[in-house]
Amino acid sequence: MKPSLAELKAKFRAVWPLLNERTRRLLAANEARTLGYGGVSLVRRACGMSRRVIGKGLQEIAAGASLPPGRQRRPGAGRKRIQVSDPGILKALEGLVEPEARGDPESPLRWTCKSTRAIARVLTRQRHRISAPKVGQLLHDLGYSLQSNRKTEEGQDHPDRDAQFRYINRVVKRSLVQGIPVISTDTKKKELIGNFANTGRQWRPVKQPRQVKGHDFPTPAVPRVYPRGIYDLGRNRGFVNLGTDHDTGEFAVASIRGWWQHEGRRLYPRARRLLITVDAGGSNGWRLRLWKLELQKFADASGLCLTVCHFPPGTSKWNKVEHRLFSFISSNWRGEPLRDYETVVKLIARTTTAKGLKVTCRLDRQQYVTGRKVTPAEMEQVNLQRHSFHGEWNYDIKPHRTLRALPKA
Repeated sequence: MKPSLAELKAKFRAVWPLLNERTRRLLAANEARTLGYGGVSLVRRACGMSRRVIGKGLQEIAAGASLPPGRQRRPGAGRKRIQVSDPGILKALEGLVEPEARGDPESPLRWTCKSTRAIARVLTRQRHRISAPKVGQLLHDLGYSLQSNRKTEEGQDHPDRDAQFRYINRVVKRSLVQGIPVISTDTKKKELIGNFANTGRQWRPVKQPRQVKGHDFPTPAVPRVYPRGIYDLGRNRGFVNLGTDHDTGEFAVASIRGWWQHEGRRLYPRARRLLITVDAGGSNGWRLRLWKLELQKFADASGLCLTVCHFPPGTSKWNKVEHRLFSFISSNWRGEPLRDYETVVKLIARTTTAKGLKVTCRLDRQQYVTGRKVTPAEMEQVNLQRHSFHGEWNYDIKPHRTLRALPKA
């Protein structure tokens, strides 16, 4: 006599939470086989499992096939990951959010201002069918974190801010395709040298923290260091020039010159141009005359035509050097007191990432004069050509002569 539907439901309800996917499938199939004709339909109504799954269980029982330990399905079964069924989905996703990706200099996370629903709609129109939750999962795997559905104001909001970002993105992409070196540069916040507390934590023996000074109110005699970073977008390499004096326009260009002499000209022996992306203020501000004058000296000495693109005001965290170099340096030395210059150099040089970032660091003990005034006569020597779009932010500085020893492009 066949059991009633209520009896079967009670039977399954008693053991169902204790079983995994495979054992539930086999239990339901064995019960249906025992009941005979009409057993599959009765079991389906009792446990809620589909006829197709119960049929697979019957096939497994009949074949006597056993699965490897720990598996609930045969190898290759189940829905394929979207990265396998659609190999171009990750590239399309990165290309969609990268122009508007931002990063906190103190955190390795990146975030995007677009909502997952908006991204999913655009990807679907590009023939990459995907849901909004799956977009969020892929962005998380790529190192992004969705903070909000709209852009956050950072300082003064210029009406052409987004247009400038799109312009920089086009110039950078075109330069990388043409083999032109592209660097992002900025100065990290100054650090105190000595036995001062450094933010972050590190693994130490229990109840044995590093002993540091209780206060960090330094006197002028306490040495400081100004890490000026150069990030090579095309090769994922970093160069840090540790200044010990002041962060001036002369120091900013000296750091670029140091990168070119130590790495750039070796990595790009046939380069005739260099694209530099920087913030709008500080020692490399678009209004700063000294910055442009020193760039002209560098262009004359190297024979390179320098293209400079400034990020809009109030958007310093969007600079690539912040979340592709400085964030990892801060993570690498977290909780470690910067007791001397040698310690800082070693900690920076040891910074690496899973994606192959390599960092070179050197100490710059040169003194840089502050408050230097650039005369109009000196500015007339700068061979500056403004771009048609926001020429105050985007411009070329060409050398007055081409070096004979420079190879032809």
